[in-house]
Amino acid sequence: MLRNLNYEKVIEKITSFIKKRLKEANAKGVIIGISGGVDSAVAAFLAVKALGKEKVFSLILPYYENEETKDAIWICNILGTEYKIIPIKNIIDKLEKILGFNSNKIAKGNLMVRTRMMILYYYANIKNYLVIGTSNRSEYLVGYFTKWGDGASDIAPLLNLYKTEIWELAKKIGVPEKIIQKKPSAGLWENQTDEDELKINYFLLDKILHYMFDLKIESNKISEKLNISLEQVEYVKDLVKRSEHKRKLPSFPKFI
Repeated sequence: MLRNLNYEKVIEKITSFIKKRLKEANAKGVIIGISGGVDSAVAAFLAVKALGKEKVFSLILPYYENEETKDAIWICNILGTEYKIIPIKNIIDKLEKILGFNSNKIAKGNLMVRTRMMILYYYANIKNYLVIGTSNRSEYLVGYFTKWGDGASDIAPLLNLYKTEIWELAKKIGVPEKIIQKKPSAGLWENQTDEDELKINYFLLDKILHYMFDLKIESNKISEKLNISLEQVEYVKDLVKRSEHKRKLPSFPKFI
């Protein structure tokens, strides 16, 4: 455990936040992309708790239709939300053909994520709904998200919770154990996992980030407290620094 959170109060605060933002925007409901992973499942469970299943619309947007797709449908069925499955492979293939090149793995992954967000906002516009983001604090701080892709949303109810705290919250609100236990993955290519890409596991990452941001402890002290190399701490610090642009609005020159 990182922070001594009262999860009942966390649930209450997040659900109140969702209700308030919906009312302020004069929107009719919320829309969420369901991936089959724990973050989107937690966001969906909280949205239904806040608004009721009638005001939550789920989109399942797989590139490959596989076990993750089945799990996403399962989550929607548990919650009783209306959902629609839109495979994006044909869209991505046509985009690559129109653009005239075959993307590298990273560029194609970003294209997939931005395509999903484009579809989410298309339906949000039609239905006068808000898009709920599913990003967590761990991935936000190290920049493990696509700018204008999964980093874009109208509200981000999970953004102040570390990944390990998301797992704890998932247990409290009834997310199935199978979803909680699976390896986190963005589903961008076969056998892709988040921890492989990050090159660090979430339990260690969250501890480092907690010491760094919440407790304001220097890198060498973090290394000592966690009994890890200074290089590991500096690696995380570098991830944060290099992704700073993702957490800011576009820069612009000031004339006055």
